[in-house]
Amino acid sequence: MAGISIERVTKSYGPLQVLKDFSLEITDGEFVVFVGPSGCGKSTMLKILAGLEDATSGTVRIGGRDVTDLAPGDRDIAMVFQNYALYPHLTVARNMGFGLKMRGMPAAEIERRVNEAAQILGVAHLLDRKPKALSGGQRQRVALGRAIVREPQAFLMDEPLSNLDAKLRVHTRAEISALHQRLKTTTIYVTHDQTEAMTMADRIVIMRDGEIQQIADPDTMFRKPANLFVAGFIGSPGMNFFRAELTGARTARLLGREIELPLAKAPGTRELLVGLRPEYLSAGATGPVTFEATPRLVESLGSEKYLYLDLAEENRTSLKDAGSDDRRADQFIARVMDADHVTQGQPVPLSFDPARLHLFDPQTHLALN
Repeated sequence: MAGISIERVTKSYGPLQVLKDFSLEITDGEFVVFVGPSGCGKSTMLKILAGLEDATSGTVRIGGRDVTDLAPGDRDIAMVFQNYALYPHLTVARNMGFGLKMRGMPAAEIERRVNEAAQILGVAHLLDRKPKALSGGQRQRVALGRAIVREPQAFLMDEPLSNLDAKLRVHTRAEISALHQRLKTTTIYVTHDQTEAMTMADRIVIMRDGEIQQIADPDTMFRKPANLFVAGFIGSPGMNFFRAELTGARTARLLGREIELPLAKAPGTRELLVGLRPEYLSAGATGPVTFEATPRLVESLGSEKYLYLDLAEENRTSLKDAGSDDRRADQFIARVMDADHVTQGQPVPLSFDPARLHLFDPQTHLALN
């Protein structure tokens, strides 16, 4: 096991720069998730760590050793890919031990490591089968086992769950987290799924256009997003955004109400961008601020409902620079419990606590509170 140090790494393909001054310190045994939309550079950074891509500039150290120019086989890392990359003509046992055999390891040691990894992953009864006789989840466990038997300094995982169905993805996600707790091996995990990032990571690195937007633990990322993009990317459904006009040093008109804002000091602008998570809206006049809205669509998930509400023109804002940029600018969502009485097309009172509002500078999009 070892810590990983990434110092000012950049990557360009001709005039296209896909990584911009990427720097990160990962401690020994930490589980770090790179997350962001497609094309943000997260997989490219993982390939540079693995030695599958060369950095244009910068330095990579694993366990204090400069590996920037080393071949992948000399870095003492193991990688788990999106596709399982299993040899179809080899049994599970031979697939898991193939890399060790190629390195000239004694057969007895290979068997010991394979059996131990198979017990950890619950595939000991499958060792004589070939990949075609396995389910998707079993194949992914075999791919993980192939990495485990290496006993590397670090695991690199590139969207390993994306080929699984939703239920199996949740189960395998929990298995990987439990595996990390048992092995305590430094792990870097790449995904575009913010739910995977929130549930698995010790720390999350959110990326956009080749740049780091924020590095934090999941709770901090959710409660204190650094900017508009992070706020919109983390959370499901995504954060609602409104435009509010300041009416005083710490007050603004929002959703037809005069609201006191959770500001430490007055900003230097006339307007603010305001964010409110869907789960912080309640059905009924139960909070400090109450307003009425009419759902144009109600989605029931059994224990909760998603209410899709139309936003008045005065509060609409462009979502181009938010993580939820596929949302209509005139729409916001309430995620409410105990809402059996709520029906589509019927006005409903909604309330929230203004202390839960997130405030952003309309020019820089940086968080103000």
